[in-house]
Amino acid sequence: MFCYWGDDVRAGFGLVKPDGVKKTTSGVFFCSPKSRIKQLAPGKGLVGFVRGEGNVSVIRVPPAGGLQCGRLKNLELKDKIRLMSCRETQAVLLTYAGRSFWMDTHNHCSPLKELSGRNVIQVVCGDQHCMALTQDGQFFTWGQNSSGQLGLGKGEPSFLSPQPLKSLCGIPLAQICAGGDHSFALSMSGSVFGWGRNSAGQLGLGDTEDRYIPACVNSLTFKKTVFISCGEEHTATLSKGGTVFTFGSGRYGQLGHNSFRDEHHPRVVGELWGSMVSQITCGRHHTLALVESSKTIYSFGCGEQGQLGSGQRTNQCVPVPVHLPPETNHDKSVEQIVAGGNLSFVLCSQQEADNSSVHPELNRGRGILTLGDGMIDRWISECDSNQWKTIKKEMKTVFSSAACLNGSFIKKSCDVHYQTSTSFSGLDMESVRAAFERLAQKEKVLLEIEKIVEKDLLPSLGCTALGAEAMRVYLILPEFLRVLNKDLHETKLTAELASAILKLNPSMLQVLENYWSELPDDFFKPLVELFRKPSAYFISKMTFDQRIKCYFKFLKKYVRVLQMLYKAFCKGQREMASRDFIIHEVNDLFELLEAVNQELFYMGAQWFVVLKEKRQLEHILQILNSSPCIFNLEAKCNLLKLRKVREVFRLELRRTALLKDCFSQLRAADESALKGCLQVVYSEKHEKTDVNKKDFFYNVFRTLLDPESRMFVYNDTKTLIWFPAEPSLQEENYFLFGCLCGLAFYNNSVVNLPFPLALFKKLADVQPSLEDLTEFSPVLGRSLQYILDYSDEDVECMEMSFTIIWEDKEVELDPNEPGKVVTSSNKKEFVDAYVDYTMNKLVERVFEEFRRGFYKVCDQDLVESFQPEELRGVMVGTEEYDWSTLKKNARYEGLFHSRHPMIVSFWEVFDELSDKDKKAFLLFLTGFDRVPVLGMDQVRMRVCCLYMSTEDHLPEALTCHSLLQLPMYQTKETLRAKLLEALHHKRGFWEE
Repeated sequence: MFCYWGDDVRAGFGLVKPDGVKKTTSGVFFCSPKSRIKQLAPGKGLVGFVRGEGNVSVIRVPPAGGLQCGRLKNLELKDKIRLMSCRETQAVLLTYAGRSFWMDTHNHCSPLKELSGRNVIQVVCGDQHCMALTQDGQFFTWGQNSSGQLGLGKGEPSFLSPQPLKSLCGIPLAQICAGGDHSFALSMSGSVFGWGRNSAGQLGLGDTEDRYIPACVNSLTFKKTVFISCGEEHTATLSKGGTVFTFGSGRYGQLGHNSFRDEHHPRVVGELWGSMVSQITCGRHHTLALVESSKTIYSFGCGEQGQLGSGQRTNQCVPVPVHLPPETNHDKSVEQIVAGGNLSFVLCSQQEADNSSVHPELNRGRGILTLGDGMIDRWISECDSNQWKTIKKEMKTVFSSAACLNGSFIKKSCDVHYQTSTSFSGLDMESVRAAFERLAQKEKVLLEIEKIVEKDLLPSLGCTALGAEAMRVYLILPEFLRVLNKDLHETKLTAELASAILKLNPSMLQVLENYWSELPDDFFKPLVELFRKPSAYFISKMTFDQRIKCYFKFLKKYVRVLQMLYKAFCKGQREMASRDFIIHEVNDLFELLEAVNQELFYMGAQWFVVLKEKRQLEHILQILNSSPCIFNLEAKCNLLKLRKVREVFRLELRRTALLKDCFSQLRAADESALKGCLQVVYSEKHEKTDVNKKDFFYNVFRTLLDPESRMFVYNDTKTLIWFPAEPSLQEENYFLFGCLCGLAFYNNSVVNLPFPLALFKKLADVQPSLEDLTEFSPVLGRSLQYILDYSDEDVECMEMSFTIIWEDKEVELDPNEPGKVVTSSNKKEFVDAYVDYTMNKLVERVFEEFRRGFYKVCDQDLVESFQPEELRGVMVGTEEYDWSTLKKNARYEGLFHSRHPMIVSFWEVFDELSDKDKKAFLLFLTGFDRVPVLGMDQVRMRVCCLYMSTEDHLPEALTCHSLLQLPMYQTKETLRAKLLEALHHKRGFWEE
């Protein structure tokens, strides 16, 4: 049965004789055409009928109040038509084979040449524009672009021929829809994109500005949208649970919100709430909704031409039931409702309606091709049969299209895929892995896929896609590369994947990073290895054969992606460790560079050849420098030593005014000067003497960190310091102290900084934790841990609140809710707030001054390449004293050798020293009393004879070279006495 109402038209549209058309008292016409109508396609001035056998008839419909409509005409087409969509006076037709035709105003049909060879699955038309979706997920638009309805960008002209809409590339689309001058697309995971005219808010974006490229309607995210329909200036969406949202123009009541106001955001139609709507459709200024369970059609909006079917020609702003013929309540079920122009249609059938909430085939048309279990089974079982040509075609469709792959493997159970967001991919990674492992069973299939991915898919990636769903392909492809089981450095696919990732715009890169951070270790670790292994291979090759320049471009891409993966790794708790990113072959580059530098020093006429080799090595290291995650601690320290220093930063100081002169010159220095190589000069009484930097740092920090300086607060055990909340000194002092710490770091000087790890975390932009607070204040830390460990009942009985007393002042840890009570559900929130207050907010002003000074000297990227523990080790050193290593690595010069009596006596005396005196000797020799973070191996002690000396002379040391100068003492006892006197003598450079 065919029902219609609205504009006066030819009786039955010419589908039946006039006497075969009946009319209800409410103005609904109904008839029973001889051939089944499969689809209705109403436009502003045109209505098309697609018959069950694939034939098409069209009839011209004049504007409201115009002349009687024309005659029904059959289109002369050999192809059977599956789908039709009408513009104002023209139409696009789609065959079962996916061919598309254009019908002009004279009903002449011709193929759309630009879409020939493409399997089109959906076509839709607005008033003056058209859109088409192909089986491989490509989206085309053409027609008028006056309001941006083509989505091609601002300033783009109108096009008569279909143009690819690149901004939605990779999004697996389920439906496309067009209104008057606006357009919509719906993804398989329920994301809604709108663009074009927005004069009444019909895009649902909260404003009335036109959009020239697709914009995601964030208000509909997570609403499980399954269908969209557009009117001339309004839009309706249907959620899977049967909820209807409308937005845009409400001038005629077409939004159903019991008002005639426009809505700029999607709003639920309250009158239909809970009714389980199964279909929606929008006419020019009216809307229809079907509740299938009760066979009730509701209409609202403009009724001036009777298009509401209520028997009245008035506008309605709330849904009212349509009075259908009594016959529809017996053995008929409503198959399809369609609104277009000022007309409404209903198709009824004899079949019983199924129990699904929507009719996807009727409402959406066919979907894009996706990879499923049945398809994989068929490929594997029939690849050796005469079906191979068909299988290859399917493979090409799926694996040449990011959209098709992104629509595969989604988590449909419990509608999980509708939760897809910028932090959740909606992918079932276990299904991805299982699918590729099954495909790998047939090498013929796998190799064919490899060719398609390399030739078609990878070159198409990296565009500026708009939606998060486009990022799924970057999780899927690594699983395919894993099962290829090839040496990773021999395939181009990894390099092409890296290139595509690096082409992504920053917002999409952030989405991909979020997806990576949520990957389980079983998937994340192979992803890291995908880029780490070839990187190690290339570095190894380039170390020993620097002529292989072709590796440069690959290596640069791989290590950049590794650094992105490392950033994602740092976001979550994982069983794998940061060492899984390290490429130990980098250390070979530093060793080779050191050898080249030594060779360059002694080279003669061939120096330019060695210099070229040196620059090549430095270039490789410069490439790797952007990816510190691949460096172990030794490599990072070597990198710190290799930083380019063009100038010398000279501090000229007086012994009697050390801090005053130092601060004065730091205050006046510009940022570029501070980054130079530090030179310290003592100047007094018309003489200047170079001072070893280590001696300078040792004495200046000893002065600053003295408790009498009152710069810092000490913990209960007087072993650690922290910043004061209310400093007694000027805040500038902390800025200058930060500059000094930066200078020490940049100049490879170990200094005494008895701070907890929290300081180095904050410098590395890592938030301090309860463990860090416990390190500084064990009593307070254990108390907070006690709260966390309490059972729920105990916490409820503690009668604590987020209001704490700190230094006799009340502090609200949650200013938004003063007096908030600590409960079992928020006890962790309380502890986190407590830690944040004590380690961050309380000292924020002072610490920021210190941080500003530190980063005035140091490059933040270089500092943040170190882990907090590594940063502390580099700046402060360790207390892992290994005196046997110091002795083993000692080198002797001049008269001395390892078996010389003086050397034998020296080590015997040294072994008998107390631990305190041994540390004093390390300070005497090197200028610092702690071990470098890389161990005692880094202290290369040299020993030579102090010529022209007597037994009255004390041993001397050049700390900048770790050189010990020993007089030739006659006895071991004299050696012991003079060594101890030297270690404890107060004639030190700063204490004369």
